[in-house]
Amino acid sequence: MTDKVLKSFGDILNAVKDKPPKRVAVAAAQDDAVLEAVQAAREQKIAEFTLVGDIDKIKAVADKLGVSLEDVKMIHEPDDRKAAYRAVALVSGGEADVLMKGLINTADLLRAVLNKEVGLRTGRVLSHCAVYEVPGFDRLLMVTDGGMNIAPSLQQKADIIQNSVQLAKVLGINPAKVAILAAVEVVNPDMPATLDAAALAKMADRGQFKDAIVDGPLALDNAINREAAKHKGINSPVAGRADILVTPDIEAGNMLGKSLVYIARGKIAGLVLGATKPVVVTSRADTHEAKIMSIALGALLG
Repeated sequence: MTDKVLKSFGDILNAVKDKPPKRVAVAAAQDDAVLEAVQAAREQKIAEFTLVGDIDKIKAVADKLGVSLEDVKMIHEPDDRKAAYRAVALVSGGEADVLMKGLINTADLLRAVLNKEVGLRTGRVLSHCAVYEVPGFDRLLMVTDGGMNIAPSLQQKADIIQNSVQLAKVLGINPAKVAILAAVEVVNPDMPATLDAAALAKMADRGQFKDAIVDGPLALDNAINREAAKHKGINSPVAGRADILVTPDIEAGNMLGKSLVYIARGKIAGLVLGATKPVVVTSRADTHEAKIMSIALGALLG
């Protein structure tokens, strides 16, 4: 955990570089974008890597891209699913600190993460948490879960909150201010998201979340904008100051996240949380910078 609040991606990079490089195990590493990110992360001393996959293909891709594999440990496993299990085993066995997805289906990677013998299970649901640096904001914004849980139950939302709060702590945000989003800021029995939000807020009042202040339901405007919250007469330590935005379902999380990137011109990094160690799962649509920052975020948490 850092001693200061990290407010930008530059802060995250500096915090990671101040520590010894973490070890990242990459499953099915024979991927152009992944190997380019690996080289950049090594050059910036963010992390060290073990590449698990088809070594011939890894070398061919590296040669094509001009990526140096000098001093990079490689494990030959041409079968993608077996490569996932071997990469997970490196993490669960203490030989790596972070797991990273290569050229493999996310479902196959997460199946290995949840394996009862070599996996990284904690008992909490796995969830995706994205961190955004948005122009005009004086802090990083976290959005969860726009990538994994389609329609999370109340208990799953509780796990999603705890997962994201764990990440907030390493960003120096403690306690994290968590807004449970809905379309309105009042409880409406016809709107299930507001009922879940109210229950989660009451759970927080009863001390069921560590290192977090949780409130909801809150609409997006009064969760992140103090003037909007003031105009609505909302008196809450979270309203207008939220660090973490918990969306009611995957559609809302996905659209909010993409709006922050493509409309607000924000930058993104993200992790899968809820395992014993962080999992870097990037999209092929992610920018090169997003991949590097996701690795840095994993290294900070790992």
